[in-house]
Amino acid sequence: MIRIAVIDGQGGGIGATVIKRIKEVYGERVEVWALGTNAIATSQMMKARANRGATGENAVCHCAGRVDVIVGAVSILLAHSMMGEVTPAMVNAVGASKAHKLILPLTQEPLTVVGAGREPLPHLVDKLVVEHLARHVPPGAEPA
Repeated sequence: MIRIAVIDGQGGGIGATVIKRIKEVYGERVEVWALGTNAIATSQMMKARANRGATGENAVCHCAGRVDVIVGAVSILLAHSMMGEVTPAMVNAVGASKAHKLILPLTQEPLTVVGAGREPLPHLVDKLVVEHLARHVPPGAEPA
């Protein structure tokens, strides 16, 4: 079974949307870890049916090296993003992790991802879960 870490902060809405879709498609064939930069984000992702949850810098740093896939908005790669919730240590842990990173081109930071189209969140999440995540899920756990 693969472990997928979903990292989100602030209100946890993007992470919760991603987790709901992962669970719709793969159910309990994958283990999803909700890693929130704050307690509200973690709580929202747990309500979306994550298997495990943890909050804060140490949780992100500790867990980043223990998962197979990391999912999040591009902000998880930018120190001090999400109004300062993403610390340099978190960015370093995500970057140093051997996990495959599936990054959504969404941010409130002054950043433009050249070549990334502006699609609604549900469309981006569908592509992430059905097209890209499927490559990392073992045989027998394909999307429904």
